[in-house]
Amino acid sequence: MNGQTLYIFAGSYAESENSGLYVYRFDETTGKLSLAHEYTGLKNPTFLNVDPANRRLYAISEAADPQGNKTGEAAAFAIDPSTGALNLLNKAPTVNAPTCHIQRDPRDQYLIAASYHGGMIGLVALTADGQVGELVDVKQFEGSGPHPERQDQPHPHSSFFSPDGNYLFVQDLGLDRISSYTLDPAARTLELRQEINLHPGAGPRHLAFRPDGRYAYVINEIDSTITAFTYEAKSGPLSMVETVSTLPDGFQGENSCAEIAVSEDGRFLYGSNRGHDSIVVYAINEETGRLTLVEHTDVQGAHPRHFALTPGGRYLIAANRDTNNIATFRVDRESGKLQYTGCSIEVSKPVCVQPFYF
Repeated sequence: MNGQTLYIFAGSYAESENSGLYVYRFDETTGKLSLAHEYTGLKNPTFLNVDPANRRLYAISEAADPQGNKTGEAAAFAIDPSTGALNLLNKAPTVNAPTCHIQRDPRDQYLIAASYHGGMIGLVALTADGQVGELVDVKQFEGSGPHPERQDQPHPHSSFFSPDGNYLFVQDLGLDRISSYTLDPAARTLELRQEINLHPGAGPRHLAFRPDGRYAYVINEIDSTITAFTYEAKSGPLSMVETVSTLPDGFQGENSCAEIAVSEDGRFLYGSNRGHDSIVVYAINEETGRLTLVEHTDVQGAHPRHFALTPGGRYLIAANRDTNNIATFRVDRESGKLQYTGCSIEVSKPVCVQPFYF
């Protein structure tokens, strides 16, 4: 974008005394990342949410209660658009368990923190100046799934709003369930509207909508599949269309899935495999929402915990946790295929990458 710099904000596993939050400049000619800033002071700032309109960044972190039990925390930063530098606004507690995901509502009034280990989500108010405020609602999930180790209890892994902003969808890996909520601004609560049960042992993790809002896709961590849904904007329900594998035929190794994204033009879907260590690419049928396999691309590392498409869709940025690197790929916007740029940067245990222009 003319006159603007593309920054990649990255979160990672780290102790609070070590760097865990990073800002990179991205060269859209070469695909190269250059470190601009790095920050200490947060324990495991693994997931980030960027508010470009208000020039703010929100990061999860880990804290402890007086008894030493792990709790959730969120930090708010102001973004300097001229340099990408972050200035801490405040830190505040979220829920009484460590968190794995953070979301912001479309009106920039709340954060939603998901706790995988605590089996809950929390609704956290934002102050008028964008600081992290008080916890105003908690939804505690109950139950279990068929997998004896991965689904012994609820494990909400993420929350995402529909493109129209009317519904919040919470993916629970432990219950094989997606729960939809509306936000009641007067009561400052989340109101349950629908529960969608996936096939047993799926393990839904993250969700992505086609930008036009007609279809939604969830990536299932445990059995390495993607489930496609139609979305009814007036009433909010998801209706299942099909489920496809994220793996190539004949693959016999261990694998789990992590991130999912849809291209800005709605033509292609991308998902990450950890074990096969690839990005799977699917073409989306505009009339039905069904998926047709395009390719699998090596991520140039191991355990792609997260990835993101850059604004405009020219590049994909992959965070490979177990090989301590972030790799960049060119996107062929006609075919959806990926090509490694040859550019990779070393960073300790990267988990989340968020690209934005400033």
